[in-house]
Amino acid sequence: MRIPRQTVVAAGTVLAAALLGSSSMPKATSDVAVSVAPERLNVVGLPCFPGNLTLTMTNTGSEDRYADLTLEPTGPLQLSRTLFSSWLPAVDPDQPVSAPVEVRVPRDTAPGSYQIGVEVDQTRVTVPVTVDPLPPKGAGDNLALGEQATASSTHGNFTLCGGVDGDNDPEHWDTLTGWNDGTRAAFPDTYDVALAAPATINRVELYTLDSVKYPAHLNGLRDWDVQARVAGTWQTVAQVRGNTLGHVTTTFAPVQADAVRILCLDGNDHTYSRIVELEVYGS
Repeated sequence: MRIPRQTVVAAGTVLAAALLGSSSMPKATSDVAVSVAPERLNVVGLPCFPGNLTLTMTNTGSEDRYADLTLEPTGPLQLSRTLFSSWLPAVDPDQPVSAPVEVRVPRDTAPGSYQIGVEVDQTRVTVPVTVDPLPPKGAGDNLALGEQATASSTHGNFTLCGGVDGDNDPEHWDTLTGWNDGTRAAFPDTYDVALAAPATINRVELYTLDSVKYPAHLNGLRDWDVQARVAGTWQTVAQVRGNTLGHVTTTFAPVQADAVRILCLDGNDHTYSRIVELEVYGS
């Protein structure tokens, strides 16, 4: 059967009108609520001092769904992730799903203001980020603070930077800070920190595990060498044996070094090497 032309035209007119009219209709809003904590962030150009954000998505709709949250940094900001994808169940009460993001900037980044765009379903949240000046490091300052750490291994429950993050409280060791090697009952282990520039050093402060729950004489580091990298070669500048204390100060003849290493030889429980904080000072 042949449809009259005027019927086709009329149908097209109705469709066009509907399409044009749709532009005046309110746009559908997302059923995913997004939040970022903190709402503003400050960072500095130290490799082991990242800023930390927590992203949270919550399904406020009536149907289970999958959602992609994208992050768009500006300027020099470097993110540990630019995509957070998750299955979001529709339950009552609402069930938030969260993920962490680390924010870093290069050491030579000029202080200033930047931002991170966070978007889900065209719903956008902007996080202002302020890059602060680098903290000064001169005579009497901890030269290891926030600098790049490396290790022979790291246990999955800990972070590599935990031993140079400025927190020497052993009560925080198993939840917030500290370093633990990842090879049970296998020694030696190494924990290194690279200094920002070659410096004359003569003292190392080492905090090992020593809490009410985990006392040093049972769980702390027992035997270790303090080594300094001088002209590209590791040199032993101090030795500690049979330690049962949570905080040990070692001094040695001044050396010009660009990195410091703790060569862990044994723990008091003979299982793991545990460092809460490593501090390095110059003469």
